[in-house]
Amino acid sequence: MEPTLRNRFNEEFTEARYQAFLADLEAPFPGQLEFRVAETPVFIPKPLGQKLVDACESIIDVVVAADFDEKTKAAIPAGQAVPNENGHTSFLAIDFAICKDDSGNLTPQLIELQGFPSIFAFQSHVSEAYRKHFTIPPDWSNYFGVTSQAEYIEVLRKVLLGGEKPEHVILLEIYPEKQKTRADFAVTEHLTGVRAVCLTKIQKEGRQLFYDRDGVKTRIHRIYNRLIFDDLQNYPDLKTNFQFTDDVDVTWVGHPNWFFRISKYTLPFLGGPHVPESRFLDTFYGAFPENLENYVLKPLFSFAGSGVNLHPTPDVLRAIENPHDYLLQRKVAYEPVVLTPDGSLVKCEIRMLYVWPDGDERPRLLTNLARLSRGEMIGVRFNKDFTWVGGSICFFEPL
Repeated sequence: MEPTLRNRFNEEFTEARYQAFLADLEAPFPGQLEFRVAETPVFIPKPLGQKLVDACESIIDVVVAADFDEKTKAAIPAGQAVPNENGHTSFLAIDFAICKDDSGNLTPQLIELQGFPSIFAFQSHVSEAYRKHFTIPPDWSNYFGVTSQAEYIEVLRKVLLGGEKPEHVILLEIYPEKQKTRADFAVTEHLTGVRAVCLTKIQKEGRQLFYDRDGVKTRIHRIYNRLIFDDLQNYPDLKTNFQFTDDVDVTWVGHPNWFFRISKYTLPFLGGPHVPESRFLDTFYGAFPENLENYVLKPLFSFAGSGVNLHPTPDVLRAIENPHDYLLQRKVAYEPVVLTPDGSLVKCEIRMLYVWPDGDERPRLLTNLARLSRGEMIGVRFNKDFTWVGGSICFFEPL
């Protein structure tokens, strides 16, 4: 998006450099990288970067307000509430489409937000690989509030470990070795010592949890939660010793309830120039907008684009039996803004990644994630057959 850096990057780009970049990315963690990593990072000029930060802070104002808990108490589906919810989420991810406003200026438009962790460790790893293989100005950074990878890792370690030894903290998933994000699990263990453990491998004794770590029965004190209920529903016959909703003596780092509270459920409570209109489907009372082609239908409780309908019709909407579990959100027009060496342009979505240490009044912006797309939907899995698309990271001009 910043033309000088973009043109220089494109002029210097070669397929050989990209392949060397990928080889370096995968070498420490063979067989773990399943999703596509784009050929390029994204260069964010200062005006757009400031808009992104300001938009996030206005959203956070709603999340930290005294009435937020009351507004979102119905967000947790029946039977899925986890005991011992803490006072706020440990993580926050806010996704924006990059668009143009009426004056032709680049502007972020909110797509989604999550009170759930993203690939914090992998994003640090990929940023260093981009810097090694391509020309990135030293004062343009993917980090916020820290000046080096070492400082970033220290912040992440403190959030995940909370003073515990790494062996007593686990990254919880279901069959982590099969997850598309398993590269992040490997980098997380490398940087912090926190190991991915499958839900099926956890043993419960009273209110205490244990797992086998290199042949040693080890007590679990903290759970870095990367497991969501959507995935559990893919295994209806799964039997485990520890049930997700059990009352156990652990500290959740990213308590599961916040996945629901800060989610698509939150969108109707937000406003401002960077937030497209979003309403619960049942609030239309059957009188749907005439221009439905300008709206997208989203199920509240889904992940990674599952169940999204880009072309809803009145008949489809009326047939939904649980309309309060769906949103109608006004579509945004992604502006193809990242120029490729062949002269084509690709769309960009940016996820701003926050941690929220216990005791802090507000979340702390730490890094970001970018996704590049040529397809109708942004997710990496929707762009697997294209080039100059996939997961990436933004380097921001100093704000």
